[in-house]
Amino acid sequence: MAIVLDHTIVPAHDNEASARFFARIFGLDYQGSASHFAPVRVNEALVLDFDTREAFDVHHYAFKVSDPEFDGIFGRVKDEGLAYGSGPFTPDNMAINHRGGGRGFYFKDPNGHLLEVLTV
Repeated sequence: MAIVLDHTIVPAHDNEASARFFARIFGLDYQGSASHFAPVRVNEALVLDFDTREAFDVHHYAFKVSDPEFDGIFGRVKDEGLAYGSGPFTPDNMAINHRGGGRGFYFKDPNGHLLEVLTV
């Protein structure tokens, strides 16, 4: 059996609001809280468990997606007026990258976590 990441904890200032934001931007369903977590199923193998914390380090989460998924996510980021950028150190230059012949961009969630979306 291959090793598969099943879930990870995403620290957040408000777990419910953070789960709803992530699900909305990524075009996913949010089913509500489970215990003290606000879980969002990313795919059949991975769940992000948003957990309210007062203080935490920010993290980088990267998601490889198909071209249609990229278009949907990128459109929702633009529709919400979120800053985005072509690199991890330029997450607000309002450009995308074309590394490896694909497309990619970065943006921050309301907690300051850096989210990366890439096609290749």
